[in-house]
Amino acid sequence: MGTSKEQASKDYADFEEKVKRTIYIDHLSPQVTTQVIKAALAQCANVVNVEFIVNYTIPFDIPSAALVELDDHIQAKAAVELMTDFPFIIGGMPRPVKATHAKAEMFRDRPPCPGIKKDFRLVKKGDDEYEVMMKLKNLAKKQESQNMALIKHLLDEEKELAKQQQEALDGNTKKYQMLEIVMQNGAIKNLAHRYGVSLDD
Repeated sequence: MGTSKEQASKDYADFEEKVKRTIYIDHLSPQVTTQVIKAALAQCANVVNVEFIVNYTIPFDIPSAALVELDDHIQAKAAVELMTDFPFIIGGMPRPVKATHAKAEMFRDRPPCPGIKKDFRLVKKGDDEYEVMMKLKNLAKKQESQNMALIKHLLDEEKELAKQQQEALDGNTKKYQMLEIVMQNGAIKNLAHRYGVSLDD
């Protein structure tokens, strides 16, 4: 029994160390892969493992999230600071990704915490806790409805932002194309001569 408790304590301690060196990245494009994340973070960290988190409970094609395990907590701190201080785009999403330090509750495979015992039982009508549980259930439904409205609003914002960025990109592309044409057809020399500008400067 003692050995089992010691092993459980060791497993949980190892898990806590894993949490410290893991970051949570949100607002990822559904097309982002493990290799894309590794390449994006290569400048500040070495990615050990990536676990994608997809929300299957809502009928929207929204960006996913991921738990990204790095070599150590120092790299985790550096990665979070980088993505907090500077706009960090991964996979072409119109809005920069968000990163925070991971929490134990985010992991599906987290081991049970030693010393904590959980008891479960069914609550039936007539029990003392029944009314409280019904209030919590109704509150959860209300929050779900509000969450759906918020997600729809965010998706509309993303669509408008992507449109604006595409228009800006198209405008810049046309400018560079015009410059390239002027350089190729020799018109740049005529303009330089007319305005007394030396192309060698």
